[in-house]
Amino acid sequence: MIPAPALALATAWTLSALVQDGFTDVGQDLEDRDHPLFAVEGYYRTRGELLYDLDLSRGPTPSGQFLGPLPLSNPASHLLDDADMRLRTDFAIYAPGGGLAVKARFDTFNNLQLGSLPQGAPQSSSSYQTPLDAILVRRVYAEVLTPVGLLATGRMGNQFGLGITANAGDCLDCDYDQSADRILFTTPILGLIWAAAFDFTAAGPLVPRTGGATFVELDPSTEVHTLDFALLRWHDADAIERRRLAGLTTFDYGGFYAHRWQQNDVPVDYLPTASPVPITPAQVMARGFEADVFDGWARLIAPELRLEGEATFLSSIVEQPSLIPGVLLPRPVTGTQWGGAFESDIGAPRRRWGAGFDAGIASGDSAPGFGAFPRPGAPPPRPGDLNGPQANPPYDYTVNNFQFSPDYIVDRILFRNIIGTVTDAFYLKPHARVTLARSGKSRLSAELFAVASWALYASSTPGGANALGLEVDPTLRYESSDGFQAELQYGVLFPFAGLANAQLGIPAQPAQIGRLLLDYVF
Repeated sequence: MIPAPALALATAWTLSALVQDGFTDVGQDLEDRDHPLFAVEGYYRTRGELLYDLDLSRGPTPSGQFLGPLPLSNPASHLLDDADMRLRTDFAIYAPGGGLAVKARFDTFNNLQLGSLPQGAPQSSSSYQTPLDAILVRRVYAEVLTPVGLLATGRMGNQFGLGITANAGDCLDCDYDQSADRILFTTPILGLIWAAAFDFTAAGPLVPRTGGATFVELDPSTEVHTLDFALLRWHDADAIERRRLAGLTTFDYGGFYAHRWQQNDVPVDYLPTASPVPITPAQVMARGFEADVFDGWARLIAPELRLEGEATFLSSIVEQPSLIPGVLLPRPVTGTQWGGAFESDIGAPRRRWGAGFDAGIASGDSAPGFGAFPRPGAPPPRPGDLNGPQANPPYDYTVNNFQFSPDYIVDRILFRNIIGTVTDAFYLKPHARVTLARSGKSRLSAELFAVASWALYASSTPGGANALGLEVDPTLRYESSDGFQAELQYGVLFPFAGLANAQLGIPAQPAQIGRLLLDYVF
């Protein structure tokens, strides 16, 4: 039996889409100048959390796992805490003339836990942290204006629409960063943005050339590539605000199609093994992977209203899903996945109050568990488990659960901290905001949203029922005119039968979270 999670090949790519960065942000800041310019922007953030009862006090799943972590010394307390930080810096170098730029993004101490890496034993007299070489290079790319359009090459952000499929992780509270190694060409024609891109999605196995300065791929047939095509009508934030203040309505829309493929594969190059395995011709396996994604997005902004939605359809096939050389399976693994999200806001951004209603849905699979983050080599899930691969050859050859990008943040507990993302579920989310005080460009505001959620397949849930829970999440936010922002967040999840322990007959108990976010934007 082949461990199904390995078939993440069929779905893991829900992932690639043509990026809004590639069609809108890229090239928008190229303008005529007579001297070089070096620009820096970004943010520093610090976050602290108190988490109570993320395991919902409902005991272990049939596989012996808990829905959330428990304190080691006193599991009955159910109380955990953490704090982390990140410095994100975006650099841009503009050449004289305004037609060329080189850009890069660096994350320093990315989500580094405060207090980690103490010098010596934790209880020693040391009062400082061990130095850490912790700079992540997220993006490096260049863009140039040509007589017929804009050409960009390198590793760049991957964003489209609301970000349910492709999300660059640019928000202040985001944890991930979707990027693509891409050659992109985009040009405006008839008031629309037309774009095409070629992605170097995966390469390997790689070996160093003589001297070790560069690498070469051992088998080009194992490369994974993606072709992307997109069409958009789009206005930037400044243009939208000008039109809104003038009483005008702005309607933007777009869509993309992407095709990804791989001929052969070398699973030993990425699967965990007890000891190193030599990479030889015998390790090459036929794969026959193809996937197609269609995505549509639309946004309407009136002086007192915003309506925005995105819908995605994904079809994929892995002709030979086996991961063991010499062992072949008789059927391909297929995936038919779809999802959508809708957002609305009533009330202009500078109004004292505002409200709205959001909703989202992601297709599911009847296999046990939600399949949010399947791991290659993991055993098949049992009924009542929270997670696990959705295909299990030779018994199950389909992977139909669509996964929202985890940086499309819907709530604070259920989808973000327990399941991991929206998949095999739908939710309804009313929300409201009010400005409590204002001083110049600084303001103090309060927000409240509630998220009611249900699973599409009761067989996917730990409790064997569709109803998952109701979460209530209030926020108190202070925003200053100099880029400082502080948020005090709270959340409580009231779980329903879908999160209970059906095997042990234990109902799920409420979970809570408290968060403090300090953001310094420059």
